[in-house]
Amino acid sequence: MRVLLVDDEAAVRDALAQTLDLAEVAVETINDLVGALKAVRAEAPGVVITDIRMPGGDGFELLAALQNEDSEMPVILLTGHGDVPMAVKAMGAGAYDFLEKPADPSRLVEIVRRALDKRRLVVENRTLREKLADLDRGADELILGDAPASLTYRDRLTAIAGAEADVLVEGETGAGKEGAARAIHAWSDRSDGPFVAVNCGALPPEIAASELFGHEVGAFTSALCKRIGRFEQANGGIIFLDEIETMPADLQIRLLRVLQEREVERLGASKATPLNIRVIAATKENLRALANEGRFREDLYYRLDVARLRVPPLRDRPSDAPLLFAAFLDQAEGRRGKPSPPMSPEIGALLSAHDWPGNVRELKNAAERYAQGLGLQIGDELIEKVGGDPGLAAQVDAFERRVIVVALKSTGGKVAAAAEALRLPRKTLYDKLARHGLDGREYR
Repeated sequence: MRVLLVDDEAAVRDALAQTLDLAEVAVETINDLVGALKAVRAEAPGVVITDIRMPGGDGFELLAALQNEDSEMPVILLTGHGDVPMAVKAMGAGAYDFLEKPADPSRLVEIVRRALDKRRLVVENRTLREKLADLDRGADELILGDAPASLTYRDRLTAIAGAEADVLVEGETGAGKEGAARAIHAWSDRSDGPFVAVNCGALPPEIAASELFGHEVGAFTSALCKRIGRFEQANGGIIFLDEIETMPADLQIRLLRVLQEREVERLGASKATPLNIRVIAATKENLRALANEGRFREDLYYRLDVARLRVPPLRDRPSDAPLLFAAFLDQAEGRRGKPSPPMSPEIGALLSAHDWPGNVRELKNAAERYAQGLGLQIGDELIEKVGGDPGLAAQVDAFERRVIVVALKSTGGKVAAAAEALRLPRKTLYDKLARHGLDGREYR
């Protein structure tokens, strides 16, 4: 992201631009209001720095124009000594901050970097909201972001959605298997039809057949009225069978017939009802291994495994965790009607360093708690207060701590093995454990 610097004095422009260049911040300079507006409309910058007093239009006019273009773009005002009360008033109107001339170089860089961090989060959050806006309920569990695993997954998801084949979705608990199924529905030709979700593991055995396939009056003692099963409810759309590995053997036989014949026979009925459905089954187990062990029907496995989709765990795409967290905060804010606590770069570093065994579901729960002011819960660690705008050292420190924790978990708390995995001398790791308040014995 670049900084747009607007000032009619060439000496001031050059000095500030040089300071930002030395700090490795991309900067573009403009000498008037009209040129600044053209530059913003051609390609939106990350941050705008503008002088207040300029011929042909002042910084307040530019601030007002930018507010109309994008109310969340950070605008930093450059002021002379006599303009400070004016600048403070402008901050109430939406300016991000102000600097007195001559600007202190270190303060300039600090404010600009903080504004750029804020702008990046705003842009990332918008991108997520745009993607989420096109999807049905439950799509917040999709794998969103730009990590390689996410890009590969989305390409596969898009290809499967455009087909008509039945789908077997594989993924760990909380990875977003139902979100994947809802995305397939939303992006398929069946989006106007129903989406019926069934958790096979939650079906009581005594009513499971009736729930799935329906029944006629008098089919059994308590069948006082006709019941339309979940398969018929999904006619014209998609039925999602979650935790398919828990389905009892007798129901697996009936499901196999439904898949083969594309018709369902209610309990007690004399004829079958034709079905126009697409079936998506999901499992957290290795269904092929279960079939080989005789714990799942092999013929049903092959009938379900027409198109396979693997939902990657969150630890395979750690760089996406801050983006998803920001999206969940935004959703929580919309539901509650109250602003959520701000999300700082330090939080992003902590989120990226955690391995998230509970996947997207764990991350979403952490965002819900954080949105309600209950602190940031990452694994077993509750962080009551996270600094607003830490420097690079604090972010690196937080990241280092999480990497060490992951190494300790993976080695069962064995410090020597963790040191070898991290390619550190054992004494160095012990020093870092003491500095971060960690004890390997807690992870055994």
